[in-house]
Amino acid sequence: MSLLTINKLTPSVGAEVLGVDPERLASDESLGAAVLDALESNGVLVFPDLHLDPEAQVAFSRRLGAVDHSADGHHPVAGIYPVTLDKSKNASAAYLRATFDWHIDGCTPTGDECPQRATVLSAVQVADRGGETEFANSYAAYEAFSDEEKERYAALRVVHSLEASQSRVNPDPSPEELARWRSRPTHEHPLVWTHRSGRKSLVLGASAHYVVGMDYDEGRALLAELLDRATQPDLVYSHSWSVGDTVIWDNNGVLHRAAPYDPDSQREMLRTTVLGDEPIQ
Repeated sequence: MSLLTINKLTPSVGAEVLGVDPERLASDESLGAAVLDALESNGVLVFPDLHLDPEAQVAFSRRLGAVDHSADGHHPVAGIYPVTLDKSKNASAAYLRATFDWHIDGCTPTGDECPQRATVLSAVQVADRGGETEFANSYAAYEAFSDEEKERYAALRVVHSLEASQSRVNPDPSPEELARWRSRPTHEHPLVWTHRSGRKSLVLGASAHYVVGMDYDEGRALLAELLDRATQPDLVYSHSWSVGDTVIWDNNGVLHRAAPYDPDSQREMLRTTVLGDEPIQ
């Protein structure tokens, strides 16, 4: 018998988890494995109206794996990172504008860290308009390829950079900004990620800069075409936030982005990141 009551939200990605409250998350040690299994099957899990406090969010995230503390200092609770455009709450808020584009977290780490395994996000305040978070099933996008496409794309490698993602939202950077972006190492990844499970997904999104060995413009056009195909409506779930919602997604097989919202909006999410141990290969 399943430990979780799950309702599919779309045929491709996303499921709602019912019957779980903060007390159960804190006390039921078997829930971590059950959530990871459900995440593998559904890509995104929505816990509506959970109202998880920051300490409980970090504690539950630890049941899913090691919690990232690299961004500590932005919030009083270690392991929590506030997602907001309010610079008084997050000094790096300007960088978060890049989250309006489709992406996978962790494609351009400062070292050789693996992409994050999963992200836990809870809504403290929501935007009056916009601010939905959209998710696209990258596994399903790969499976939709023809056999010929699978063979062709398996050979392609793509360079990812911070410059690529930031220049989309700031196309006219100052020399200092450009130098700061370029100080982050670039990373070369296969276009098709073959996971330990045997499943395959696409490594696409805003950080994808160019295709190795291909004419720059031709490669950029291909990346744009593939991203468009991977984010067709039938592969996407869009979550309209209510205060108290918590959403968890599989960062290894799901692209995500925030829908634009007023930069002066009070929208604030609290993010916990579960570290990964699987390199892109």
